[in-house]
Amino acid sequence: MRKTKAKKRVLLPDPKFNDQLVTRFVNNMMYDGKKSVAFGIFYDALDIVEERKENTEKSALDVWKDALTNVMPHVEVRSRRVGGATFQIPMEIRPDRKISTAMKWLILYARKRNEKSMAQRLAAEIIAAAKEEGAAVKKRQDTHKMAEANKAFSHFKV
Repeated sequence: MRKTKAKKRVLLPDPKFNDQLVTRFVNNMMYDGKKSVAFGIFYDALDIVEERKENTEKSALDVWKDALTNVMPHVEVRSRRVGGATFQIPMEIRPDRKISTAMKWLILYARKRNEKSMAQRLAAEIIAAAKEEGAAVKKRQDTHKMAEANKAFSHFKV
């Protein structure tokens, strides 16, 4: 590599929960630099989660963190050319990539739902993921299955 690795920027914690993970999630969800809109959607979604959740001991933020943990993949497949063939090689995922992948999947599958508003879609996806259901959790399971199926090629590691 020619250039030095870019430094990690320090994220400011969000105003309501004082949590950097929330800010990271909102940054992923944001369109066109509209951060206040994204924060509004996220907080509205957590209010909906607070109303609908089954476990009364946990806060909505804890339910969201559980959902994020349930969506987090531990292994993924990477393509690698060996000779003339391309192999899908299972690899462990770095901790920061696990989190960002989980966030992206949660947001992507929330957007694909068909509730009225984005806050309702996100809330429904968070609740489903916290129960280990929903499209985002299915994506993680499919990724793990793919890695398991290609375990034979793990000796080609990069």
